[in-house]
Amino acid sequence: MSNEKKSIRLLILEDSQNEAERLISLFRNAGHATRVHRLTSGDDLADALQQSWDLLIAAPHSENLDPGEALSAIRRQGKDIPFLQRVADTDSEAITEAMLLGAQDGVPQGDDERLLLVAGRELKNLEERRARRAAEVALREAEKRCQLLLDSSVDAITYVHEGMHIYANRAYVELFGYPDADDLAGMPMIDLIHSGDQAAFKDFLKTYQSSEGHADLQCTGVRDDGSQFRARMTFSPATYDGEPCTQVVIRAETGNAELEEKLREISSQDLVTGLFNRVHFLELLDQACERAVKDGNAATLALLRIDRYAALLSEIGLADGDLLLADCANLLRQHFGDRAQLARLADDSFAALLPTLTPQQSEEALHGLLKKIEGHLFDIGGRTTQITLSIGVAGISEQSAKSQQVIERVHRCVEQLSNGNALKLYDPAEELAAAASRGSLVAMVQQALDNNSFQLLFQPIISLHGDERENYEVLLRLNNPQGEPVAPAEFLAAAQQAGLAEKVDRWVLLNSIRQLGEQRAKGGNTRLFIPLGAASLQDPVLLPWLSAALKAARLPADALVLQFCEPDAVAYLKQAKALSQGLAELHCKVALSQFGGALNPFNTLRHLHVDFVKIDGSLIDNLAEAERQEQLKSLVGGLHAQAKLTIVPGVDNPSVLTTLWQTGVNYVQGLYLQGPSPRMDYEFSSGEE
Repeated sequence: MSNEKKSIRLLILEDSQNEAERLISLFRNAGHATRVHRLTSGDDLADALQQSWDLLIAAPHSENLDPGEALSAIRRQGKDIPFLQRVADTDSEAITEAMLLGAQDGVPQGDDERLLLVAGRELKNLEERRARRAAEVALREAEKRCQLLLDSSVDAITYVHEGMHIYANRAYVELFGYPDADDLAGMPMIDLIHSGDQAAFKDFLKTYQSSEGHADLQCTGVRDDGSQFRARMTFSPATYDGEPCTQVVIRAETGNAELEEKLREISSQDLVTGLFNRVHFLELLDQACERAVKDGNAATLALLRIDRYAALLSEIGLADGDLLLADCANLLRQHFGDRAQLARLADDSFAALLPTLTPQQSEEALHGLLKKIEGHLFDIGGRTTQITLSIGVAGISEQSAKSQQVIERVHRCVEQLSNGNALKLYDPAEELAAAASRGSLVAMVQQALDNNSFQLLFQPIISLHGDERENYEVLLRLNNPQGEPVAPAEFLAAAQQAGLAEKVDRWVLLNSIRQLGEQRAKGGNTRLFIPLGAASLQDPVLLPWLSAALKAARLPADALVLQFCEPDAVAYLKQAKALSQGLAELHCKVALSQFGGALNPFNTLRHLHVDFVKIDGSLIDNLAEAERQEQLKSLVGGLHAQAKLTIVPGVDNPSVLTTLWQTGVNYVQGLYLQGPSPRMDYEFSSGEE
């Protein structure tokens, strides 16, 4: 088993047999045991994706299968396979394009050493992703087992927060004689203590809340019917649903017969149809997701909903409705046989779990089921009834760590079948577009990353003292599916919350570098100021990634000014310090924006290697006042004393330009000079004073 884990399962998209064999030898000579398959067509790839693979290396071009189509096929299958695109020579644009399309990296054809290094990095990242997904499954399983232990424990157990019950197991509920745990929800625990012991109970809680560990208390409990019993309660700190609380255990002295009675098993079958019930089926689905994550065993979930069930039920009645469901369940058993695990998932819905099959492989059987149901005549209560189904289908793959996510996907597919009697397979791209259309900012951001549909705008930063460089700040823009602009603060906040901020910054960097290369090729001495968010400040691999990107683009490092804001620098000062020092070693310039808003801004500046300081726009409000002018002049003077170049943004009218020039500000930026534009076409020579 250990040897199997060490071997690399490698897919190669390469028309030349000799070149494919050379790549295999390259990996084996580097000490990697490899299992290899060379792709020869789209159908060959579809067959190969039924197995688990660790890496795909694609040639720059292939007559048999376009690399972009191969990458799309991998995405559709939900496979987590790192994709390395080989490019001709050191074509930086081809490398950038490959990464924008979704490849993990682009590697020049002749650079075998880099190919091995990049492959090693991606294999390590893949191993970590798989480990994370396995950990998520294991955590969920552990939480489920803990909850099951609590629910089935013979000991009476409750969780209390600020004196109130937030959970009670069955033994606890029965001990106090209540019919249901809901009756205790939100009830103060002291209400279950005999009045003679309540003062001691309060004193105990005050003492316990200021201590740690376990503590015991003897007191008299009061049941719902008023009867009393002596109890020894054990208190200990705990968490429940992520909330800190106190666990209270009351040891129950019961015989084995009573324990067995309390722990009797609940049937896994639905009483109407004889299929699995929802609870048991969800456990089966969790297990399928676990197998997919751990072993790469694919499966498919199909949701089968009876069309217009409410109207049908009003015609035939509840009793005959149950007969219809039972007959429909028998038809499902006959159709699927042993190929599927079937359940009644809701009043009008069935579910089929198809192990080892992908959605595409199960599509034919499900279409056959649609026709069979549509053509079947159900004899219900002496009358003939016909029904149709709407079927939503989603795959369970190695990236399906959460079963609830798979269920939500099939539900959404069914909801889109407004006319019924149809089948819809979950399409990630289509689902993303639909979510974006519904107004989901996260979906809009993800769609923009996938489709390369962000827009970069450029606003000139103009020197007041004769700098001949063409300086622009890069601004990111996003339109919603209706073509309307989304406020940057809104979609960037959504990206941050969804963990996409780092990817957004990488997109901005890649596209800025590409456009900067094109601009400088025209002969301009252009430099870009590129903002970075808090996620990039904390990204340990940003520096080596940026170094490789600059080399691939053949750009001098000082053509970039990486900009982060003062609030982020204060919040992540250690990381900001390391990043600014690393950028200086790369010879990239660094800018600190929104400067002056902190209580002691110069204290933050002492820790950072910064070349430019962009003063917070609020500091030029009411600049006509002499006091404001003196404050700005003092701030600029302090920055110049530390050899920092100063920039004032937000210059939206000409009245402040003379004052800014007199204070010694180096650069200005704003709508009066030029607003953000999709082109870098400002006439800097006419803007100098």
